[in-house]
Amino acid sequence: MAAPLLFTSGAVAQPDADNAGRPNILFCIADDASFGHMSAYGCKWVSTPAFDRVAREGVLFMRAYTPNAKCAPSRAAVLTGRNSWQLGAAANHGCYFPVEYRTFMEAISGMGYETGFTGKGWSPGDPGIAEDGTRRQLTGAEYNGGKTTPPTKGISPIDYAGNFESFLKSRKPGQPFCFWYGGREPHRKYEYGSGVAVGGKNTAQIDRVPPYWPDTETVRNDMLDYALEVEHFDRHLGRMLEALERVGELENTIIVVTSDNGMPFPRMKGTAYEASVHMPLAICWPRGIKNPGRVSRDYVSFIDFAPTIIEAASGAPQAATMAPVQGRSLMDIFQNNARGREMLLVGQERHDLGRPNDTGYPIRGLLMDGFLYLKNFEPARWPMCDPVTGYLNTDGGPTKTAILEQNRRGVNHWMWELNFGMRPEEELYDLSTDADCMNNLARAPEHSARLSQMKECLFAELRRQNDPRMEGCGYVFDQYPYASKNRDLYNRFMDKNERAKIRTSWVEQSDFEAPDFDPERPLKR
Repeated sequence: MAAPLLFTSGAVAQPDADNAGRPNILFCIADDASFGHMSAYGCKWVSTPAFDRVAREGVLFMRAYTPNAKCAPSRAAVLTGRNSWQLGAAANHGCYFPVEYRTFMEAISGMGYETGFTGKGWSPGDPGIAEDGTRRQLTGAEYNGGKTTPPTKGISPIDYAGNFESFLKSRKPGQPFCFWYGGREPHRKYEYGSGVAVGGKNTAQIDRVPPYWPDTETVRNDMLDYALEVEHFDRHLGRMLEALERVGELENTIIVVTSDNGMPFPRMKGTAYEASVHMPLAICWPRGIKNPGRVSRDYVSFIDFAPTIIEAASGAPQAATMAPVQGRSLMDIFQNNARGREMLLVGQERHDLGRPNDTGYPIRGLLMDGFLYLKNFEPARWPMCDPVTGYLNTDGGPTKTAILEQNRRGVNHWMWELNFGMRPEEELYDLSTDADCMNNLARAPEHSARLSQMKECLFAELRRQNDPRMEGCGYVFDQYPYASKNRDLYNRFMDKNERAKIRTSWVEQSDFEAPDFDPERPLKR
């Protein structure tokens, strides 16, 4: 179903004389960092002084959520201000980006802003072709030329902060900018043991291992390797803040720091559980945020970023500059006049390749009154992809391997069930007592009224948002093609390892990378 363009194509650039009053935007998004894993949240085994500074000089958000916990659909929601089920093919991972939706970066470029990005923009997928025949720049012009020596082999050599400084030098004097810092960390792969060897950490620093993983030295080391990469992202953020100070732009720059989805571990990234969709978020804007140092407990969705940025850049409410979107501007929170959401929606469609006919695992969910309700539309499907393909919707790593090997030995089968097993049609969790989402209350008689109420609210809102699943047309999401690059990678992987001939019992022991796996990497026997 065709949908209106997100941003009006006739956005008018403001005169140069007005540029001094318009804020710059630095949008910083980590790749696979979970809520709570910044030291501003009290985490003792991750040190993030730059994130903490943004929170201290602005607002620290306690209830920010992505509508879809996978790289491409999460970033599409950020860029368009719409939930993924309102974005056609962009609901899926590794898709062709729909031509009918423009991003806030494309729109703000038409308002006189210089735009650019370093690291990972909208990805993975194919952005498509612009009206002038060039490839669309969904997050602005690319600045990835600067390189540095990374602390480990698993960390990208891109000099994110150096590239940001190059961008600042290249723009016209006084021109406002919007820059996207897409760190590739802490996405896997990691160099095992680097958290201890390079980061000087100790596994005893970790005060809590999620109860659905084995609490072993291997798993704790995996967590510390992840922590080292979160800190790498933060160091470049710190250098960017210093660069803004040097050029006198810090006071009038909106700095947003978040992540796209949960950490790349089992039951986190790629699901709709609390640990997967709940995101870290801090925003500062010295000239525009009242009473800095505040903590906000209002529900905030990733679809709120686009209308916030457009309003700040244009000086007008979103209705004057953009077609209707689902998100709400955060300006009221900036002004300490929070209006607060009563509920917030999450979900997913097709993530990674791997099920028969590459079907997805459709979910819709509602957060309300401290509870999470989930509707699994295809409970007969494997949620993380199936055993034959190695549960490709969970990135490969030591923690995943530990759970699979435990199950192979007949140990802690319940852990395997929680991480990879099939799910019931409905799930209900009390996040105040069960943030790990382990105790499903959907069949508890004392919660039947709440479940019915949340389901009714969810479906009513989805109908209002024209979700195809509410019209019996959910199959459309499985019909959108994968972008050719992602399909080619998977085909090479399948052919190289003759996956059709591999016994399931062997594959269950294997450790895969998904979706950004290395097709040259041999499987472990």
